Amino acid sequence: MKLSKRQKQILDIVKEDQPVSGEKIAQVLAISRSTLRADLSFLTLVGLLKATPKVGYTYAGVDLESLYFFETFQTKVAEVMTSPLLLPPDTLIQDAIIQLFMYDADVLYVLDEDKDLLGLVSRKDLLRAALNTKIASTPIAVCMTRQPHIQTCQAEMTVLEAAVILQDLAVDSLPVLKGHGSRELVGSVSRASLLDFIIGEARKIEVDR
Repeated sequence: MKLSKRQKQILDIVKEDQPVSGEKIAQVLAISRSTLRADLSFLTLVGLLKATPKVGYTYAGVDLESLYFFETFQTKVAEVMTSPLLLPPDTLIQDAIIQLFMYDADVLYVLDEDKDLLGLVSRKDLLRAALNTKIASTPIAVCMTRQPHIQTCQAEMTVLEAAVILQDLAVDSLPVLKGHGSRELVGSVSRASLLDFIIGEARKIEVDR
């Protein structure tokens, strides 16, 4: 969210002389009350200003940075997820290891014939398999974690909800399913991708100031 120049001026006026009426704000800005109405409604709606009848406008105490981060954490996972690395269950462990390092992936997702999530293989899974099996002739189906023993998230979840799951389970990434009850894999979300997104949004605050 980016405030207009006039909206920032309104906030400055209210902070300096609160409580202040809409009429007084309009006089200071040299604009009509009707022109000001939309900006005051917006600032009140998002919680930056508080309107009290017969008193006027006061600053609600919510700084712009807090508002930015609230919106950041409410962003849907669908907007920040990345494309997963997909493999069929008959892929040999040796080939899976090559794919993992070629694409610098943390997890490989295994799909069934219907293209639904069947399982996943992590770096640790492949390392254990490499120590205990013949990787040139063994499929990843042998060492993968299968559904329903996989923690997932849904595309309509918020960034905060996904981050909580990652933190609580101490895992690096989650498969993203299309919706609740679905097995259709639509993406992947990781600690790294969430951190990149949050840092990017934080930098926008500096730019918008």
